[in-house]
Amino acid sequence: MRHEAPQFQPKDPDYADRVRASFGMQQAMRLIGAELAELEPGFAEIHLPHRPEITQQHGYVHGGVVGMIADSAAGYAANTLTPQDTSVLTVEYKLNLLAPADGQRLVARGEVIKPGRTLLITRAEVYAVRDEHWTLCAVMQQTIIAMHGKKDGAA
Repeated sequence: MRHEAPQFQPKDPDYADRVRASFGMQQAMRLIGAELAELEPGFAEIHLPHRPEITQQHGYVHGGVVGMIADSAAGYAANTLTPQDTSVLTVEYKLNLLAPADGQRLVARGEVIKPGRTLLITRAEVYAVRDEHWTLCAVMQQTIIAMHGKKDGAA
């Protein structure tokens, strides 16, 4: 997915530090053990190691957890393109689960499709990785709202 991503210019030259700091505030990502592995303008990649605590009854990573990392990867991809004093929230997303999330780790790759001033359209793909074999297990499309004048952490 990343190789096809359009080239975007960030509005904040320090977007990477801002986005990484925001990810660091995400207790939910910390709880499941996810890490923000890669960041570029309009793109974010999250890695999640397989752990028994995040599986469902068949031993696969739970679909809700797959949705969490897809949502965060695409949301942070959007956040790379917002101004410094702006945070983002998910308005909606649609997730298709294509295969069991059965791997040693999951990789969620989010990218911006269309960056608007207020609404940004994004997508994500989630892969289950076992050894060097990658299986596409979910695709998602999402709408993000940019909350201008509201930094992360300000309730």
